[in-house]
Amino acid sequence: QVQLVESGGGLVQAGGSLSLSCAASGRTISGYAMGWFRQAPGKEREFVASLNFSGGNLVYADVVKGRFTISRDNAANTMYLQMNSPKPEDTAVYYCASDETRWRMAGRAPSDFGSWGQGTQVTVSS
Repeated sequence: QVQLVESGGGLVQAGGSLSLSCAASGRTISGYAMGWFRQAPGKEREFVASLNFSGGNLVYADVVKGRFTISRDNAANTMYLQMNSPKPEDTAVYYCASDETRWRMAGRAPSDFGSWGQGTQVTVSS
């Protein structure tokens, strides 16, 4: 399995911006679909965004469309999430994940993703 480590989380004011990174090691992620998920206290894991192996197929949860941007740099074995205009309700632990079973199309279901990072906390203040 690939090992994933998220970074870039922290405290940000509503309307600001924050960029998260997911560094992969152990195996290349160039052939995998990748995704970002989040989990707030007391709530279940929630899909945020995903993309296919090349980054040409992008999928977003409705609540983040127009505000968040998912991207990847396969040469750097890294995936990113650019968070623009975050809201307090975006506060959560953000996890990156890889889907080793798919490459052409990205999915939304957490069960499709086999490898997960440990998460990075994002707190949005008003």
